Amino acid sequence: MDYQAITLVIRNSVGVITLNRPSVMNALNAQMRAEITHAVKAAEKDARVLILTGAGKSFCSGQDLGDGASAASLDLERTLRDEYVPMLKAIFDCRVPTIAAVNGPAAGAGANLALAADVVIASDNAYFVQAFTRIGLIPDAGGTYWLPRQVGAAKAMGAALFADKITAQQASDWGMIYETAPAATFLEHVQGRAAQLAQGPTVAYRQLKKAIRGSFENSLDEQLALEAKLQGRCGQTRDFQEGVVAFLEKRKANYEGR
Repeated sequence: MDYQAITLVIRNSVGVITLNRPSVMNALNAQMRAEITHAVKAAEKDARVLILTGAGKSFCSGQDLGDGASAASLDLERTLRDEYVPMLKAIFDCRVPTIAAVNGPAAGAGANLALAADVVIASDNAYFVQAFTRIGLIPDAGGTYWLPRQVGAAKAMGAALFADKITAQQASDWGMIYETAPAATFLEHVQGRAAQLAQGPTVAYRQLKKAIRGSFENSLDEQLALEAKLQGRCGQTRDFQEGVVAFLEKRKANYEGR
């Protein structure tokens, strides 16, 4: 696909999807949503880790309110069902680890787009805001799913009701994101994190995601059974064999991702 609203680069097994509408703070329009969905599915075939970030000084300002229909005629249910859900599911179900590199403000659906990734790393000058109530809406794009699971019901409710800015450091302290990094070295830090995952045991990462996500719905007995099942799959991989040999030989493992 000839992307217009994003860019996709794959190098050294690291895929980078960049939201590329900096003049509108990378606001999500219909074209961008379709391109992100396509790019994630295309990149996971060749990359072993996928980064999602924004061009310019912003990560994503959320829904482009100037895109298409007026507020009076906008069919939000259809837009969410037909355009947002496929995009979010593509990221959430991605076969390789995903990193949201939040390089600047992430607002509304843009904040929740970031939270769809496996790991969120934010620049220390970034912030998150559930801006929906400012225009008479509720959090969408997965916000009512991810936020309570990450920060608890009390903070999720407050963040949604007040629509306050949550600094990157606050988000890290709350457990909403994994970590922050200084703005001056943010790109290098994210690239280093991605390189680490790109050189790791890809199949184990895939099973790890299934195990952690399953734990929210499973009983202890169900989770222990799931762990055993998924660990059995990992134990049959070439990467497990290589990891054991490398450990015994006291050298760095050379994982192939299979």
